[in-house]
Amino acid sequence: MTQVEPEIDESVLVGAIDHDITKDPFPIKGWDHVRFMVGNAKQAAHYYETAFGMKRVAYRGPEQGYRDYAEYVLVSGGATFVLSGAVHAKAPGAGHHARHGDGVVDIALEVPDVDASYAHALAQGAIGHTEPVTLSDEHGEVRIAAIETYGETVHTLVDRSKYTGPFLPGFVAKDPIVERTTGPKRFFQAIDHVVGNVELGKMDEWVEFYKRVMGFTNMAEFVGDDIATEYSALMSKVVASGTRKVKFPLNEPAISKKKSQIDEYLEFYDGPGPQHIALATNDILASVDAMRAAGVEFLDTPDSYYDDPELRARIGDVRAPIEELKKRKILVDRDEDGYLLQIFTKPLQDRPTVFFEMIERHGSLGFGKGNFKALFEAIEREQDKRGNL
Repeated sequence: MTQVEPEIDESVLVGAIDHDITKDPFPIKGWDHVRFMVGNAKQAAHYYETAFGMKRVAYRGPEQGYRDYAEYVLVSGGATFVLSGAVHAKAPGAGHHARHGDGVVDIALEVPDVDASYAHALAQGAIGHTEPVTLSDEHGEVRIAAIETYGETVHTLVDRSKYTGPFLPGFVAKDPIVERTTGPKRFFQAIDHVVGNVELGKMDEWVEFYKRVMGFTNMAEFVGDDIATEYSALMSKVVASGTRKVKFPLNEPAISKKKSQIDEYLEFYDGPGPQHIALATNDILASVDAMRAAGVEFLDTPDSYYDDPELRARIGDVRAPIEELKKRKILVDRDEDGYLLQIFTKPLQDRPTVFFEMIERHGSLGFGKGNFKALFEAIEREQDKRGNL
């Protein structure tokens, strides 16, 4: 029997709030796509289809006259990933990949007016990466532009309101290569937030950038003991769009006894960049089961975390029995608005850089503050295994 998944309200899924974006100086409808530069796009696409349950929908490469890259577009609900791989040594992305390894190069945002947003951004001090241009084919037209942010990361601004094609002009529809007949229809339905790591002393600079250029507001701040263990520490602030659909936690290292996860990332990525992407799911238990069965590795959490009476008293009743969370190593946290369930993968490539978070929200607008100590201790155990603590 074919499993039918009910439609999910993405705003509820990612903890969005009511907000009139027409009043924003830089209105944002939401995420458009996240572009990764990878060493082998064909193999990466297969992995994300198999292990993350995504659906391949479009492709662009030398066969379409695009001589520098092979690019695969994969979707899961409202989340879109673009996997770009250089097809020759002189393609600009080849140098990027040689320096950084697999990583995110573009966090693209959908906006109602590309030209107005781009002009506002430059007037507020942003550096332009791509001037506004219209791309068109038989399916219509898309207006895009791009601005630079931390490291070599850009935000492409996209207006696709006049386009009906599979992704962007130049891309052709591509059938999935993986047909799943069991498990959840989708492993996740949306992007919840994207976390960026920046150098020591640069976090506030980029927080102010997003507030000044994009009209974002401070949503949360974690400093000192909030986000430290015995050995390492970091500082984190969260900025978000008016609707809270787009959320950017920004981390920097803090002085501590040993090397923090941010220090490790900056060393192996060779600079600042996106550290992890949180993917929103309406059934984290089913998602984690399916992903583990497909080979995804998650961080381990000791049984003592779940046996702590203070944790059980603090979280109260949640939809999944604590023993089911314990079996899967899923973390749980509660705040004044509700609770959330979350788990983190190990890095998805050989370098200890980019990883993913699976998150299921039930009213909570937070980021699992109560789990920071357990999470960072789990990360430190992995760092220690790698000899990087």
